[in-house]
Order: sequence, then structure tokens, then C-alpha cells
Amino acid sequence: MTVIRVENLSKQYRLGLIGGGTLRADLSRWWAMKRGKEDPLAKIGESQDKAKLGERFWALKDVSFEVKQGEVLGIIGRNGAGKSTLLKILSRVTSPTEGTVKMKGRVGSLLEVGTGFHGELTGRENTYLNGAILGMTRREVSRKLDEIIAFAEMDKFIDTPVKRYSSGMYVRLAFAVAAHLDPEILIVDEVLAVGDAAFQKKCLGKMGEVSREGRTVLFVSHNMAAVVSLTTRAVLLDRGAIVFTGEPHPTVASYLAQRSGGAQAYVAEPLRDRATITFVDVLTSEPGYVHRCRQPMRVVIEAWVPGPLDGARLSFQICNSLDQPIAHLWCYDSDQPICRAAGHYTFECDIPELRLYRGHFDLKVYFGERFGKGHTQVLEGLCPFEVDMLGEEREGGWGADACAYLEDGRWTVAHHEVMADNAVAAGA
Repeated sequence: MTVIRVENLSKQYRLGLIGGGTLRADLSRWWAMKRGKEDPLAKIGESQDKAKLGERFWALKDVSFEVKQGEVLGIIGRNGAGKSTLLKILSRVTSPTEGTVKMKGRVGSLLEVGTGFHGELTGRENTYLNGAILGMTRREVSRKLDEIIAFAEMDKFIDTPVKRYSSGMYVRLAFAVAAHLDPEILIVDEVLAVGDAAFQKKCLGKMGEVSREGRTVLFVSHNMAAVVSLTTRAVLLDRGAIVFTGEPHPTVASYLAQRSGGAQAYVAEPLRDRATITFVDVLTSEPGYVHRCRQPMRVVIEAWVPGPLDGARLSFQICNSLDQPIAHLWCYDSDQPICRAAGHYTFECDIPELRLYRGHFDLKVYFGERFGKGHTQVLEGLCPFEVDMLGEEREGGWGADACAYLEDGRWTVAHHEVMADNAVAAGA
């Protein structure tokens, strides 16, 4: 059964008319625009483009999709792609400019920290308030209250005004309320990033439990491993439009390829009188220069040599987004004869199990003769690619900047029992 049907949905905003900080400031800007005057909120010396004051743009444009009962739909895309705008329309926080949305059942939403809570009310009072908004009776909310407090681990602070909560406490309670008050449709934006790793895992488990009960979940996240493991289908948004939809893995791969920025192989013309790198490419496990951690990778380098080199050497570094070298691989003439005659050469380096941690990487290639004679050529920033942890399960998920490279180790754990006091005394 279809519980969400979105048809030709579009949302348009107007730039420059809000954001002054007060209603008076916003009205002042609007009135200046109507009279063709300068923006009264612009800084002194700041160039003012009157054409852009009030300029319209489409946050969503002609979006259509359906969601079945019990389905977990992942919604992914770059910042500014329209994900949060879509969820706000589905949650009835804002209205569409064009198109229709049809939904069957109560909707529980967790869009951003603070949404739906009143700061002056306690956690307990906000729980009842949210239940009333969902159309639940006080008795229905009371039946779930202990479960909500236990899940959020808020028993000591449930009667404290939420304005005194930390962002983590806020999220724990907000998610617990949204997930436990029996909504037929649960909408969760990327707010779980505020919580710690243990709570994130707890929330992901709860969303899986909700879907197994036949309820529907819409999930926006930048955690691609969570999207692949949790969702049954995914939608990729770009500039307000759906550009890909389907099974989670190919949708995520398409998104990662999009993030790689259209990477491509390096190609150059050979120099007649100088050894030259003419081609560099990275063969990743996924299309679009996307690589799965622990999967094999091949680097292909081609070079032109006009004459024999004395002790030729070729190497490349894999560098992270801060241009820090993470790995360095060499090919020396002393290991195998290379470049001892004029001609074209092809070098292939196979890495059986690349263990880079998730992130953005590129290559830095060196080509020349033995030490003391200098490098013939150094090329930087070649073939940017992305590494992700797709298919790699880990308790607590994969945090950002946790490490640069993964390694397997053999752990040995020894347990030494503590003797009781009387046993110590007896031994003495």
C-alpha cells in the first residue's frame, strides 16, 4: 500500500528578503526593494546587486516519488540539494510552491535540534505536547512515557526545562519521542550526528525495529554505511531534482561518484627530448572513482623515454585531502630492469587490499633517475577518488577523521582475578 505519494513537487524561495534578524529589519529590506533603493542592511563598502535582491530560486523542482508501507527510504545528496526542504514539506512545516503531497497516517518528525519543543516546558511536558500534536490522548502518551525516558536515558532530567538541555540531551529526548509515539510515518533528518556513537547505533536499531513493525521511515543522512545497511531504497537529490533512485548500494555509489567531482585520468603529450609521464589512472572497485575499503585497486602509469635512464625509478604517493601522504609505493630499476631503452612504458601497480579509511584522496607521481640526479617529473593532485566503508560493519559506525589507514591485528586478552582480602592475608 502506498502511504506517501509526491507528485511534481516544487518549492521556490526568494533571496535577500529575510535574515535581518528582526521583523522590522526584514520589512525595511522589502520596502527598499519595492522602491528600487539600496539594501539598508548591506555593510558599508559592500557591492550591492539590486537584481539579486529578491531573486528567486528553486530549492525543489518537479520532484515525484512514492513510498510503500513499511519501506525505509534513504534520501541523500550534497548540502543544498533540497533534502531538508523536502522533509519540511512532508512534515507540513512549510508548504510547496507547486505540486501535491498525499500521506496516509500520523507523521513523527525529527528535523533539527529544537523543532517541536517549547524551551520553557520540561521534557515530560514536551513529551505530552508532542503526543497531542500527533493526535494522541494523554493516556496513550502516559503508556509510552517510561519507555521514552528509558530510551533517552533522561530519568534524572525529565522534569527540567528543555532550554537547559545540551544539544545531545535534546536530540536523545526528541528522537525517543518521535520514535515511540507510534507514528505510521517516521521522518528523521541528519540530527543524529549530534549524539554520541552509542546513541547513534541505538537510534539506527530503533528505526530498523519501527520498519519491521510495518511503519514507514524516511531517513536523511551523510552516513553512507548507515544508508546502505538500514534502507530498502534510496533517492539521490541534486540541485532540487531527483537524479537517481533505486537500491541503496548503486544510489550511494552514484552519490559518491558525484562527490568525486568528475575525476578523470591524467593524459599528456610526450616531450621529444625528455622522459615524460603521459598517462595516470586509478582503477577503483566502484565506477566514478569510488573505492570500497579493503578492496583491490590498480594504478596504471604510462611514460615516454627518449633514451636510456641511469637507474630509473617511478613511485607514487596516495595523499589525503590535506595533501598529507598516506602511502608511498616504489618501482626501482634495481628490482627489475626498466627504462634502459627508448620507447613507451606501461607500469601497473596492484594493491590487493587497499585499507584506506573513508575520505578523499589523490595521487602524487614521481618519475626520474637515481638519487643525486634529481627528479625528471613530479605531478600532484592526479585522479582524485573517494574511499567509503560500504559493506564494512562496525559497532558505533565510522566516524570522521578516526584514522588514515586501517590495519588488522591479533589481540590477546588475559584476565587476572583479584584475590579476596582474606586470601591475601592467608597467603601472608
